Amino acid sequence: MWRVATVRAWAACLRPPRQCRPPGPRSGGRGAATVAVEPAAGLADEPVATKVLELAPGQRVTLRGLVANEQGCLFDSCAHYLADSRGEVDLSRDTSQGGDYTGVEPMGLFWSLSPARMERPYQRLVPKQIKTPMKVEVSVHQGHSPPGTIPGQVLAKANVERWFTAPGVRRIRLKEGSVRGSLFLPSGDGPFPGVIDMFGDEGGLIEFRSSLLATRGFAALSLPYFDFEDLPSVMKDLHLEYFEEAARFLLRHPKVKGPGIGVIGTGKGAELAFSMITFLPQVVAAVCISGCSSNTVAALHYGELTLPGLQFDMSKISISETGVFDIFDALDDPMDPANSHCLIPIEEAEGHFLLVVGEDDRNWKSSLFAKMAIERLRQHGKDNFKLLSYPGAGHRIDPPFLPFCSVALHCVLGLPILGGGERRAHAHAQERSWGKIQEFLHLHLG
Repeated sequence: MWRVATVRAWAACLRPPRQCRPPGPRSGGRGAATVAVEPAAGLADEPVATKVLELAPGQRVTLRGLVANEQGCLFDSCAHYLADSRGEVDLSRDTSQGGDYTGVEPMGLFWSLSPARMERPYQRLVPKQIKTPMKVEVSVHQGHSPPGTIPGQVLAKANVERWFTAPGVRRIRLKEGSVRGSLFLPSGDGPFPGVIDMFGDEGGLIEFRSSLLATRGFAALSLPYFDFEDLPSVMKDLHLEYFEEAARFLLRHPKVKGPGIGVIGTGKGAELAFSMITFLPQVVAAVCISGCSSNTVAALHYGELTLPGLQFDMSKISISETGVFDIFDALDDPMDPANSHCLIPIEEAEGHFLLVVGEDDRNWKSSLFAKMAIERLRQHGKDNFKLLSYPGAGHRIDPPFLPFCSVALHCVLGLPILGGGERRAHAHAQERSWGKIQEFLHLHLG
């Protein structure tokens, strides 16, 4: 009943008002306030410009963002602003004085979205349906209302569509031999640089990064490796032959240019990217986001070679008073000589590495793991790497403007896991790394 009442209160406050100005007289004889968000429909990795006009000089307003995901769960954000002497607010220029973020943050309403108070906490807003846009309602309210409270009178609204694929991009569901996934091809004749895209232990098919890469000129294969169609339902022993088959398929596709392809991975996907560029000659560039250069959890087989997986010591997991699990110290030490058989021999790789890490990653010690990987490469006379290390960023560094999630529900365990990071710093890391990732891939793939 409480959730229903809260939703009704939200609906009442978001219903278009009969009069879009606050009660009482207004200076200058202005009309109703308006909010403009440009472009009203655009790609999700591009910024928008948000302005509010026709306010009273010095008027206090709260700007709010509101999104419903594919399951109907609400995510919201808010920020407090003061209109200037002309009665205007410009998010590219003006400072948020409170709410979910402070400072000049043109895209703050987007990257600070989090589950609304009536929703289950720690949910991650991840686009599942890339054929339809993420629809964000931006509203302007009278006064400064704190996050999670019923906002003041609605003064103006605008709707924004955030698309994860561009017109002309083709999506081809893949069932080629044992390989499953989705291939995204840019518009045009090509050929295009080819990239395999993988995520971590959440499993399943995750397409939003691949579709965005295709809008940027890459032939991108979103590659699941468990919990999808007839793939294993859980992450057990992995066989590099599966990833080799995917690499061969992509490289021989008529729309993909050679002589090699790239791979981008996050978490366990980054670890697999380390293995692919090490053992597979088809892979010449690897973007490893928050990864470990030792094999973890599940054994990796390739022919007669087996790399055992480092394990998590459950006794080293701590639980906060709010029930959040901190697994930062739980992974076995990859530098312990007893675990040397788990190391991926990345020094044998002939391709190039881009390591992307958040220095406040609390999921595991990815910043330390990156330093270990670089030290091993240097010890073997290699300089085929570049490091992007971001202070204050957490574990999962996605394309820009996607909401930050310091604590996220593990989709298999259903437990809240601490990912670390500070909201603003993490958002800036996502924005700054995205262009550099594309530059790296274009440099080494053509």
